[in-house]
Amino acid sequence: MELSPEERRRIYEEEKERIEREQREAQAVAVSAQLPQNVTGLLCYLAGWVTGIIFLVLEPRNRFVRFHALQSIITFAVLTVAGVVLSFIPLVGSAFSALIFTLGFVLWIILMIKAYQGEMFKLPLAGDIALAAINGAAQAEQAAPEQEPAPAAQPSPLTARFWEEVGNNIKKDESSRRTLRIVGYSFGIIWAVLVMVFLSFFHRYIAWYSLQPGGHYTRYPLLTSTYMEWLPILIVTGILSIAAHVLLIIYDKYWFRKTAEIAISLMGIVLVVSLIAIFPFDFSVIPVASAGTISAVVKACLILLIIMLVISILERVIRLVLYAVRR
Repeated sequence: MELSPEERRRIYEEEKERIEREQREAQAVAVSAQLPQNVTGLLCYLAGWVTGIIFLVLEPRNRFVRFHALQSIITFAVLTVAGVVLSFIPLVGSAFSALIFTLGFVLWIILMIKAYQGEMFKLPLAGDIALAAINGAAQAEQAAPEQEPAPAAQPSPLTARFWEEVGNNIKKDESSRRTLRIVGYSFGIIWAVLVMVFLSFFHRYIAWYSLQPGGHYTRYPLLTSTYMEWLPILIVTGILSIAAHVLLIIYDKYWFRKTAEIAISLMGIVLVVSLIAIFPFDFSVIPVASAGTISAVVKACLILLIIMLVISILERVIRLVLYAVRR
């Protein structure tokens, strides 16, 4: 049977989409299929709202796990925000923070025990919100119009040559993804080199520039002499990051890629934590704002960056553990 070019193209696209879908489904194994349900529920509370977010993303179906993940997010996010806000209250702020910490610790222990025992233990308000969200999502799925099931595989009129063409194109797609990763690794190397060069030789240009009468600018450095204490840490972590990216270009296996990404994120945390500890900035030279306010904003941004790096590390560790379990 002779097929027109349009029919060949349509069949090719359908077959390619079906094969890619099957590959994605085979790789996207649910967390609950790899770990006991009660263990996964316990892990939702292990790092508070951080692991709650991770397992909410990794487990799209299991009602028990999603409930505990949502309850963890709601409970510990509220306690974290409350602890930070109350700490600013004069005189009694530290006492309120200690009380919030104690309450959070007690709830952390109780919720992990209850989850490990397989209970849908529900906290007042937080548990109600989590359960309502789970039930609402389930009802929305039931109310949604059912999609027509995929037709069963039928004998295809495609020739062996056409099937070979499909396989070759899928291999090309995998090769393209590998190429994109190499481009990303190369960009990481270039970025690390540029940052090290700029912050090593041109850091004096990090300054506040004030226009003076006559049209020339006066430069007021924003970095203090303590910056030189942080620079060696930057150089060491930068060199290690470049080495990790070079190794990733050479060896791109999944387990090694995730391990290297975890190591790079850990180096990023070390770099940012040391920057906060040394804090080699002097914002008093900026006349248009309070130095204390700018310092607080910069520190808050750096702390947010640390939190993001910690979340990325935990997510990669979990994926690496699941990969090891599947093997």
